[in-house]
Amino acid sequence: MRANGTFSVKAFVPTELKPEPAVATGLPVGVATMEKHFEGEIAGRSATLFTAAYDSGVGTYVAMESFEGSLHGRSGAFNFVHSATTSGTDRTAEFFTIVPSSGTGDLAGISGTGGLAVDADGTHRIRLDYELG
Repeated sequence: MRANGTFSVKAFVPTELKPEPAVATGLPVGVATMEKHFEGEIAGRSATLFTAAYDSGVGTYVAMESFEGSLHGRSGAFNFVHSATTSGTDRTAEFFTIVPSSGTGDLAGISGTGGLAVDADGTHRIRLDYELG
């Protein structure tokens, strides 16, 4: 099944966590927490651990999200992970998967993939291609 939705970032909080040992690279590595709210066929909220090597619009991120809410009206929670790279205006090397065995409630047994996109007007979109097993 495919579920589509939009989301907004309600909080983005950089942390003081730094990789140890410190290694000097061309891009700084940072960690933040995020809260997102979702609307549409994907409705609910997520708590996110966000790690990135990023500066001046160039870099790569990896995010682990814990989602609670509903997909097509089925309630529960699950984890998903995603990453992408940008050189400023593009989005490449995308990865997105639902974490196996992470589903609860009506979403127990969920598996699948998905994707994120940002429209020219700034609307953030999410797509989940999932199965319930």
